[in-house]
Amino acid sequence: MSDALIDIIKREGRRPSERFERSKLHASVYAACLSVQAPQGEAQRLADMICDIVAAWCATKPEVTSADLRRMAARHLEAFQPEAAYLYKHHKLVL
Repeated sequence: MSDALIDIIKREGRRPSERFERSKLHASVYAACLSVQAPQGEAQRLADMICDIVAAWCATKPEVTSADLRRMAARHLEAFQPEAAYLYKHHKLVL
């Protein structure tokens, strides 16, 4: 699935919006899974699946906030890898 033509409104509007990039979402979900010691194959599979779900959700919207994107990805990741979902959702708060 290619990158959708959706604008992502950055945190609190302080930075310019940018186009949705599946590769950025994939990399962040993949990294969260690896951070909790998920095997690489599982991390890859989950990142692919979460990207598909989020891209489908975004497809009906002209723009979404980065916070909404993060919440949606974390919500779906939680069903499969709760610890990774927590890290993903709270990445700015976890050292």
